Amino acid sequence: MILRGRAWKYGDNVDTDAIIPARYLNVSDAKELAAHCMEDIAPDFPSSVREGDIIVAGENFGCGSSREHAPIAIKGAGVSCVIAASYARIFYRNAINIGLPILESAEAARDIEMGQEIEVDIEGGFIRNLTSGAEYHTSAYPRFMLAVINAGGLVGYTVRRIEEKRRRG
Repeated sequence: MILRGRAWKYGDNVDTDAIIPARYLNVSDAKELAAHCMEDIAPDFPSSVREGDIIVAGENFGCGSSREHAPIAIKGAGVSCVIAASYARIFYRNAINIGLPILESAEAARDIEMGQEIEVDIEGGFIRNLTSGAEYHTSAYPRFMLAVINAGGLVGYTVRRIEEKRRRG
């Protein structure tokens, strides 16, 4: 799976309240959440993000509360993946559960600048900065995690597995 988009650059310790402010936690619709994604730290993000864009951040992205709303808001905004130096573990799991690809690369997170065009090969574990020509390697996902992401998340993956078992009898 190859993803391509424009980088949105953030620093270290972007917490879940910065990703989707707590005042919107009574909302469950992904598109409505997306309309408020990052608005407190980047007011132009909700109106300017384009389908396929990529968030790039520093250390500990998604720290704070364990709210699933944060990766849902990011995915709902059309962001194709997140690249960070590191993630809060619960955010990492929540992102995979909803089918949002996230990659760890301290070098890419450090070097990529706001607005640069980025290409990500999820299956191969490569990140390419199309603006600067730099390339970065990251761990490729294990097959089962890639299957979860390709199915759009854990629910889609589970439905596919049940359907496969039914077809086999």
